[in-house]
Amino acid sequence: MSQEVPHEEEGQEDSFMSHLIELRARLIRAVLAVLVVFVALFLYPGTAKIYDLLARPMLASLPEGTHMIAIGVITPFMVPLKVTMMAAFVIALPVVLWQAWAFVAPGLYKHEKRLALPLIVSTTVLFLAGMAFCYFVVFHTIFHFIAHIAPNSITTAPDIEAYLGFVMTMFLAFGITFEVPVIVVLLVRFGVVDVKKLSSARGYVVVGAFVIAAVVTPPDVVSQFLLAVPLCLLFELGLICARMVQPNKNAMTDRENALVEKD
Repeated sequence: MSQEVPHEEEGQEDSFMSHLIELRARLIRAVLAVLVVFVALFLYPGTAKIYDLLARPMLASLPEGTHMIAIGVITPFMVPLKVTMMAAFVIALPVVLWQAWAFVAPGLYKHEKRLALPLIVSTTVLFLAGMAFCYFVVFHTIFHFIAHIAPNSITTAPDIEAYLGFVMTMFLAFGITFEVPVIVVLLVRFGVVDVKKLSSARGYVVVGAFVIAAVVTPPDVVSQFLLAVPLCLLFELGLICARMVQPNKNAMTDRENALVEKD
């Protein structure tokens, strides 16, 4: 027994190192995908046009002839660059998700691996849908609401760096919010919780939605309402989709068989 222990420890170390090497390779591929898209966007249409597109909802709510300002010395260069990087990450998101899935896939069972393509597609589409809803609906509503209630004695000239921070926070909040149906379906699919329990917790979900909206959005009723209501509706959509998905009862059997084979 004393001679077998070092060999077992050596095997565990080799396995750990191989996982680290695999993780590094997947991360490099994901980063390269983002960088390739970033370079393409940098060359065409360019960082300035991409930022102008992002700033369009804010500019539409400002008085005619009013522009946004940049306080920092290098801010006019760095902020459009950051916006372009954000756009590159969103466009390359399917590749990033695929690399993450490819890393964890060897440890999954066959019935779990079948979820790869639907999960990646649905996650990407819903995240983009959340960003689109935020851009076309939420920004338009919030900025016009603020412009109408602002006193006439105040001249609105938002700083582009503060605007970028606000936009990124809102995009992330709505992108994650729109992933609720995927989360609900996965919980039901793997038997973590059934549809009846989720349905009975509907009241807690509604309260939690408004609490989350109050935390992640600006302190105004409009933005909180525009986040909380879609979250509740998406939860209901997740319940509808989850009813079509039966918990995979073979998962536990597969795990038990795997343990028996190891023994």
